[in-house]
Amino acid sequence: MTRAAGKSRLKRVLVALGAFVTVLVLAVGGGVLWLWNDARVSTVGTTDFRNELAVPPLAASRLDERSGRRVFDLRMRAGEKEFEPGRTTRTWGFNGDYLGPTLRAKRGEKVEVRVHNGLDEPSTVHWHGMHLPARMDGGPHRMTGPGEEWTPRWTVDQPAATLWYHPHPHGRTERHVQRGLAGMFLLDDERSARLALPKTYGVDDLPVIVQDVKFDGAAFDHGHKMMRSVGFLGDRTMVNGTLDPYRVVRDERVRLRLLNASTARTYDFGFSDGRGFALVGTDGGLLERPAAMQRVRLSPGERAEVVVRMEPGERTVLRSDAHDGYGDAWQRRFGGGDDSFDVLQLRAAGTLRPSPEVPHVLGELELPEAADAVRSRSFDLKMSGINGRAMAMDRVDEIVTRGSTEVWTVHNGNGMPHNFHVHDVQFRVLEINGGTPPPELRGRKDTVFLPNGTTVKLALRFDGGPDFADPDVPFMYHCHLLYHEDGGMMGQFVVVDKGQRAHTPAGAGPGDHEHH
Repeated sequence: MTRAAGKSRLKRVLVALGAFVTVLVLAVGGGVLWLWNDARVSTVGTTDFRNELAVPPLAASRLDERSGRRVFDLRMRAGEKEFEPGRTTRTWGFNGDYLGPTLRAKRGEKVEVRVHNGLDEPSTVHWHGMHLPARMDGGPHRMTGPGEEWTPRWTVDQPAATLWYHPHPHGRTERHVQRGLAGMFLLDDERSARLALPKTYGVDDLPVIVQDVKFDGAAFDHGHKMMRSVGFLGDRTMVNGTLDPYRVVRDERVRLRLLNASTARTYDFGFSDGRGFALVGTDGGLLERPAAMQRVRLSPGERAEVVVRMEPGERTVLRSDAHDGYGDAWQRRFGGGDDSFDVLQLRAAGTLRPSPEVPHVLGELELPEAADAVRSRSFDLKMSGINGRAMAMDRVDEIVTRGSTEVWTVHNGNGMPHNFHVHDVQFRVLEINGGTPPPELRGRKDTVFLPNGTTVKLALRFDGGPDFADPDVPFMYHCHLLYHEDGGMMGQFVVVDKGQRAHTPAGAGPGDHEHH
């Protein structure tokens, strides 16, 4: 081969190689662009609101004269439901095909819930936001097998609030909640009964259980898309198990009890016409005073009670808009921060019953004070675990003394959103990044959202009678993005009396942990 022929061949190879690299770059770039564009979801302006909102029924109960307990029955069961006409979806539910009834009890009442597992696999029922002994909490150590029954009993000793219940099996919570196992648990007290707030359940006081879903034909599609580090994100929402819902309201003021029952998605709720509303309650009960708001952000597990005013004949849409808190543009896009949803349409009747003004004062908060704290603890949130350790069922991470107050500092520098839920207690948010918390975080909270780069300081008090001191059964603290929780982003704490030893949780290996 001549020198000229060799140079010509080399030139052709280089040209071909360059063309290949160009095609590869374009293909990869095009794939990334497709993933980027495909990741954003919006139902704003495209939802036809054709289905009347279902309202979960109030759970039947009976008073046991011998024990003085209010007794409820809950049965976990498999079922089928037509979310859309002609398409039957396999589901799970409590006492029905999907979701569960609303339990309701008063402060001071003795409560008993008979939980029967009619599924073909073990599960649990956790009373999210409830103050009760660890043995009754329904965490991952309290598994109920197929055909078995569990009967927790406790006395309601906390203010009126919007709580909820859902499964908590370690490693499988996301899947169990997605299939439909969730419901509200409302608490009442004398103070809330005296306030001029909307309080007729299903009329001017509405449960709004928001979930994001995706379907593959008639079946649920619970698959995680590429780049979805937060977990499952659906492409539409439903309320109380109703797709494209509307609700006709017949009162000037309506109270919406908002519950983010999604497994990973955070919502930024407001109304399509920008109208304001009164925020009257957070996770664990009423605020001291209503806060005038136009938006409220709820991460998974959080609740908010809002009162909105309607005019005769008008319509407005509860909407979730795009929002920040995801670290960077990439995390925001693939974490759902760029998504927006039309969630629920409110339709005012032509004539409305008059409603009183929202009270200017709602009552005194029952929350711990930082000045009473006897100990501080720090928690660093990472997807791989909390404080560098993934959840272990046989390890107690923290030991607290019954009756004590502590300050917990929680930090998220993980480059993605997390939140932080603590069982048994309602805490006070003292600081966010060193500053005063906004109105929506000044009430009783059991779950708090931590966007990337956020540090929160919390005051917690571990109250309760002698049965709250239990060295054998732990409570949980964890990220309530359920994909993160299932992956090990959870820890355990036990409440003990001073000088008491904490033991290895039941069912684990030998050993115990000294309490100092």
